[in-house]
Amino acid sequence: MLYIGVDLGTSAVKLLLMNEKGEIQKIVSREYPLAFPHPGWSEQKPEDWMKAVIDGIKELTAECDRAHIAGIGAGGQMHGLVILDEEDRVLRPAILWNDGRTQGETDWLNNEIGKEKLTEYTGNIAFAGFTAPKILWVKKNEPEIFAKISKIMLPKDYINYMLTGVHCTDYSDASGMLLLDVKSKCWSKEMLEICSVREEQMPKLFESYETVGCLKKEMAELLGLPETVKVCAGAGDNAAAAVGTGTVGDGACNISLGTSGTIFISSETFGVDSGNSLHAFAHADGAFHLMGCMLSAASCNKWWMDEILQTKEYGEEQSGITEDMLGSGHVYYLPYLMGERAPHNDPAARSCFIGMTMDSTRQDMTQAVMEGVAFGIRDSLEAAKNLGIQVPHSMICGGGAKSPLWRKIFANVLNIELTIPETEQGPGYGGAILAAVACGEYASVKEACEKLVKVTASEKPDPVIAARYEEKYRVFHQLYPALKDLFPVL
Repeated sequence: MLYIGVDLGTSAVKLLLMNEKGEIQKIVSREYPLAFPHPGWSEQKPEDWMKAVIDGIKELTAECDRAHIAGIGAGGQMHGLVILDEEDRVLRPAILWNDGRTQGETDWLNNEIGKEKLTEYTGNIAFAGFTAPKILWVKKNEPEIFAKISKIMLPKDYINYMLTGVHCTDYSDASGMLLLDVKSKCWSKEMLEICSVREEQMPKLFESYETVGCLKKEMAELLGLPETVKVCAGAGDNAAAAVGTGTVGDGACNISLGTSGTIFISSETFGVDSGNSLHAFAHADGAFHLMGCMLSAASCNKWWMDEILQTKEYGEEQSGITEDMLGSGHVYYLPYLMGERAPHNDPAARSCFIGMTMDSTRQDMTQAVMEGVAFGIRDSLEAAKNLGIQVPHSMICGGGAKSPLWRKIFANVLNIELTIPETEQGPGYGGAILAAVACGEYASVKEACEKLVKVTASEKPDPVIAARYEEKYRVFHQLYPALKDLFPVL
């Protein structure tokens, strides 16, 4: 049988066709516009997503026997607010995860409702990217639109709704709304009341691997697919990508080194770290996960290479950094080019170099950038360790993970073995795996990952280098607190 995985991203949708053995048969993508109507705002039209998905599925399945397609699963950009009226019409463009207009609402939630109550209600505190602050913004600034809201959903849920007619979401994506009681896996009555939302406006909750429905007749005809095609609830992009790298089960970990950086730790039990440094969300495997997200990861290296050194020869710049230099430098870099989320939750934080002397070189600063990003991820790992979670090894993926040097730095800074997945197709691959589970191809997400996800290489820490980095991390860990009060002035 064949399964369609949908990766509904911010700039494009990427679709893949996977067989029951986990082999990818074809990949297509479709871009759509991204609007910035005011500085700091970020919006998209859900109708553009749907058109791209329809066109993409038609191309994806053009050369296969469509009768063999059994299921569709999506991983999607999280936190975006999609609202429909009682006739299923989109009321306004979706307000996206990277939209910054809701700082006032976020501050009100954290300071007036209070972080302790938010944590009690949902397991998390408010971030400007989350969905609840967006609802409050619409209520305050667009009351006529707010009054017409019949259905509230997240980006990938709009796709599922259009495919099946079922108003649904999954626990992993719903966790990022600040409306879900994550531990109890139900909508928080307190948060719904705070946001003036009725429970009937909220989508029905499913596990990511559960079937929400089959294709509507008119949608099956439009796509040229059987009406028997099952659509699973899918997952938020990070949870779906974690499934795609086999990051399921207690203590499994994945580090994604892309434009932003994430560390994703799955857990059988629910837990919240004392400083709310990490997101405490439900996972697509039916359990839970902790996630730390740093806003600038591989983008730090890109900025340093492209804008400062003005070179595209990344490998050449890194070639002179030898093993004996790792952990031995005296230059430090704070990776906060766009402020920081985990673990500091400080939009005013800024990047800086510190520790330079007359003998500091271009190479030292290149190394410091790479180490600074690794130290930033280490901060989130330490928050998880404080909850008693043990992480003996981790997957690593993303563009930055293609650098052998950076993998070595990460392995030694974190002092854990890192493995590299054979197939790295992000949320789309995880979505296809979830669809296969929904269709009964595998008994569980864990079984599917054990059979489908393969490792190609690994990077083990060196005890000598890891010891040097342990000392250096202790210094790095003191830098942000020492500079914190200066950042707002800057």
